[in-house]
Amino acid sequence: MTAGPDPAAVRPRPSANAPAGTGSGARPGHVVPSGLPSLRKAPEPLLWGGGTVLLLASVAVAVTIGPARISVADVWSVVAAHLGLGGTELSPIRDGIVWDLRMPRTLLAAVCGAGLAVCGTVMQSLLRNPLADPFVLGVSSGASTGAVVVVVLGVGGGAVSLSAGAFVGALASFALVLLLSHTLGGTTDRVVLSGVAVMQLFSALTSFVVMTAADAEQTRGVLFWLLGSLSGVGWTDVRLCTGIVLVTLMICLGHARTLDAFAFGQDAAATLGVHVARTRTVLLCTTALLTAALVSSAGAIGFVGLVLPHAARALAGAGHRRLLPVTALAGAVFLVWVDTLARTVLDPQEVPVGVVTALIGVPAFVLVLHRTRRVV
Repeated sequence: MTAGPDPAAVRPRPSANAPAGTGSGARPGHVVPSGLPSLRKAPEPLLWGGGTVLLLASVAVAVTIGPARISVADVWSVVAAHLGLGGTELSPIRDGIVWDLRMPRTLLAAVCGAGLAVCGTVMQSLLRNPLADPFVLGVSSGASTGAVVVVVLGVGGGAVSLSAGAFVGALASFALVLLLSHTLGGTTDRVVLSGVAVMQLFSALTSFVVMTAADAEQTRGVLFWLLGSLSGVGWTDVRLCTGIVLVTLMICLGHARTLDAFAFGQDAAATLGVHVARTRTVLLCTTALLTAALVSSAGAIGFVGLVLPHAARALAGAGHRRLLPVTALAGAVFLVWVDTLARTVLDPQEVPVGVVTALIGVPAFVLVLHRTRRVV
């Protein structure tokens, strides 16, 4: 991987009458905050440490929320017992509620939130499009088609087959996007347009399969899951998604300075020594694989990868070495609380997580747009 020189060396200096917010923290082509609370001058260990503490506290409190009353002390006792750290022994029922039901679900919410937020940040930087998100490559539509086809054809059974079908469909849609964009010239605009076209294609295929399905109730359950659902997840899902998210985050951090260079455009990045085509392909494939894995485990949870990168930039600035960890922590905390709301607001019924993220994300995104401006 080619890192390239630090783009700060060639960053244009603001003029005397440049508007506020266009100084050294600004990046061309990005939405830059105006009047938002900022932690840009906070030391990185303090920023990341504070975010980690907030995430751990959110997980601990979220696990206590539900029909069965569980205290934070009970959560600690169960976790300590399973990790061999001692702790007070609880009844098997309470132990099962914490360790087998709520803890894996809450942790997977954190992992999915972190992964989607990081993917959204990378996509917005690579494509220089503030409206880009992890699903712009058609991954979610392909996952929907794959999952519905598995159900209609009766291939396998249970959540494993459903997730496998969604993963294969997501990879198929992304492969088609790569093929189309390469055939049409491989530019950033071609990638976005290819993604939109493939998204519409797989959405139409999903609708057709649903309309012709004999078991309408089963298909309805699949569509509910595809709107975003963390119910029924286990520790295997947590381990798999955590590993993929960590690897993706490390790869993206390794390309942090390259992503900074992309903020000046592909030509400028190439001038700075970045191998544009290779870097873009590596990062697009990495984020697409992560998105496919997350969608196959939790469905298509929208707005996390669209809104959280903008909020994180407002807090931490546009430099990716600092931005990516903050975005991951912000996405994790956000989705932990969104999932908690989704499973409790209409108890005993459950609201799809994607519905809640949309209800929260739309006004939040409008607020971010209202309080920001684009630097040209």
